Amino acid sequence: MSANIVIIDYGMGNLRSVQKAFEKIGFTATITRDHALIKEATHIVLPGVGAFGDAMKNLNSLGLSELLHVEILEHKKPFLGICLGMQLIAEKSYEFGEHQGLGWIENAKVVRFEESSLKIPHVGWNEMNFHNPSILFKEIPDHSNFYFVHSYYFEAPLTYAIGYCDYGHSFVCAIQKDNIFATQFHPEKSQTHGLQIIKNFANLTKESLC
Repeated sequence: MSANIVIIDYGMGNLRSVQKAFEKIGFTATITRDHALIKEATHIVLPGVGAFGDAMKNLNSLGLSELLHVEILEHKKPFLGICLGMQLIAEKSYEFGEHQGLGWIENAKVVRFEESSLKIPHVGWNEMNFHNPSILFKEIPDHSNFYFVHSYYFEAPLTYAIGYCDYGHSFVCAIQKDNIFATQFHPEKSQTHGLQIIKNFANLTKESLC
C-alpha cells in the first residue's frame, strides 16, 4: 500500500518546503488541518518554526493535540517531528515561561542554550553523531552534516536518543520511540542526507516498526 502522508498545518511555518522534499523523492504529501484527512493518513509529519507556547496554543485550539495523541500513540502511525515539531513532543518547554507539551517522550524538556560564547540561535550546518541504531538513518553515514536553526534544545533520556550534535555541549538532535521519530535539524533543508531521511520515513510501515 502506498504511503498517505499528511503534514500538519497548525500555523507555524515552513510547511511547503517539507512538502517539496517529499515530492522530490517521489511521494505526495498533503498539507492539512482537516481531521478527516489526518485520520486517513498512514504517515504524519509535524514541522514547525516559532515559539513553543504559540504552537501548543494552536494545536489545542484546532483540536489537533487530542487527535494526534490518538493517531500516533494509539494507532501507532509513523510520525516525524521536525525542529519545533520535535520540541513539542516533550513534556514541557521553558521558552518564554513554562509550557506543557504533548508529553509523548517522558522526562523530556526543552531548554535554552546558555553558553555565553555561543551565537544564539544556532544556525547552519553541524555534524550529527549516531547514538542508538535507527531505521531513520538507513544509508546515511555517521558524522554526516545537517542544517539547524534553533535557540532551544531537547533534553531527553538516553533511551530515546538516536543522534547527538555538539554546540557548546552535546545535545540530543534526533530521537526515536517506537513509531515516533523526530529531528531538531531540518532534513528538508539538508540536501542529500536530509532527503534520505525523508525517504526512509516515507518508506516506513507499521509492520516494519513492530
